[in-house]
Amino acid sequence: MTKQELIHSSWVLHALQRSSQLFEEHKQPVYLVGGSIRNLLLQKPCADWDIATAGNTHHLARRLADHLGGFYAPMHERASRVIVKQEQQELILDISPLQGNDIAEDLYERDFTINALAVPFNEVVAAFSQCTSLNETQSMLAARVIDPLGGLPDLNTRTLRVTSDTTFQKDPLRLLRAMRFTRQYQLTIEPATQQLIARDAYLLPQVANERIHEELYALLRPSGACEQLRFLDHHHLLTVLIPELEPARGMTQPSLHHYDVFEHSLEAVAMLEKLARILQQDSDELQHSGLDIEGEGHFQALQELLREAEQQHIFSYARLLSPPLKLAALLHDIGKPITRAVDEEGNITFYHHPQAGVPVAQNINRRLSVNTHDSRLIQQVVAHHMRPGQLSHAMLTPRAIRRYFVDMGPNGIYVTLISLADHLSMRGPDPLTVHWQRHLATVRTLLTNYIREREQILPPRLIQSEELIRRFHLQPGPLIGQLLESIAEAQAEGEIHSKEDVLWFAEEKLQQIRADSEK
Repeated sequence: MTKQELIHSSWVLHALQRSSQLFEEHKQPVYLVGGSIRNLLLQKPCADWDIATAGNTHHLARRLADHLGGFYAPMHERASRVIVKQEQQELILDISPLQGNDIAEDLYERDFTINALAVPFNEVVAAFSQCTSLNETQSMLAARVIDPLGGLPDLNTRTLRVTSDTTFQKDPLRLLRAMRFTRQYQLTIEPATQQLIARDAYLLPQVANERIHEELYALLRPSGACEQLRFLDHHHLLTVLIPELEPARGMTQPSLHHYDVFEHSLEAVAMLEKLARILQQDSDELQHSGLDIEGEGHFQALQELLREAEQQHIFSYARLLSPPLKLAALLHDIGKPITRAVDEEGNITFYHHPQAGVPVAQNINRRLSVNTHDSRLIQQVVAHHMRPGQLSHAMLTPRAIRRYFVDMGPNGIYVTLISLADHLSMRGPDPLTVHWQRHLATVRTLLTNYIREREQILPPRLIQSEELIRRFHLQPGPLIGQLLESIAEAQAEGEIHSKEDVLWFAEEKLQQIRADSEK
């Protein structure tokens, strides 16, 4: 990496130089602090520039935005953000007031020693302006760093250490930040900090849901999410966040399953990432994946289908590998702990666990501040993850395909893929069987019908629910959905072709439903 790559462009350097000129008029020391200095010393690009100073930071930020021709936005606790854009580039400067009377007191209030670093802002700009190489720039920054807590040696040895034994008590979200930093920067948590994590883990639920949501998604976003979740669990934080998973730990399953419910749930996340990775490989690599055990070419067909779905904007690999889908994979069997039963012959069952899991997942989503759109998708995965596998055990009829996608729409694509990840995590290292090949074939058929023949299985709706309610003086409720489903089936099977046919059919269906209810 070059010096220019570290700060993105010469345009960013010019903006920083202009910022430094303005700060000279501020009459207060201005520092680059925290994660910004940490990243520069690690030779990692600085996404946003964290600035600390005394005085009226709102006023300073407004002046800076005007000076750079950027945008000003107030943030929390007197902090402000300045955003400057040029074509496709963006510079973000976050300006916060010092915590305490000077920079030393400010650094003592920070979370970890590697973040308790500061360099006077003008000296940062001087380092990038005067030095000719990245190593020279880094050496100059290290020589100017203010480091009262030994953060620089910890950075050099990749050690995560709290600034005080009350670090997590002051803000329990730092427990999750510790997990993220450790994984992101390949750090080792020193023993005393590990003891404090164990001591204070119970405090995590005190944090606002929105802040937990942001940190959890940051942990799930990179590849290796299963390892991230295991790391959380190793530090007793996963089931503090999602206590509904604790009863799954050690919960045995029928012999087809290699893992208990808890381990199976974690492995489903890993298998989702593996599946996505294989489906994005070229044809030769697909053949060596070992998953298309009968050589029927299902994986190559799935790859082509998903490419078409991306072009239709009804699917994306980015969405498949997004935090909500990984969370959905983790929670897909969340209904098992409350439905487990053992019959007189010792057989383990989890009857109706998908349905039982939906309200559990809904509560978890609410607690983690999952938005409505993502929550609906997670609940669909929990409710329907077994359907593709179940459909593989019988004749896959047009009606079954239609009902599947009427229930889920384009989300049905993601549910099929998580169902495959579920199957892989069920088997673990055990050999795949003919059931896997049937499952693959069913998914291929489902996706072929939806992606290439959608108009045949889901013809355009001839009537809306509002008109049914108005025409037949009905109340909103399950009956409307039942009518629409019946109309869609009759339309797809060629029984009705017009609005007049629909009204006739609906009237007949209503009479039949009412007659059945009176029996």
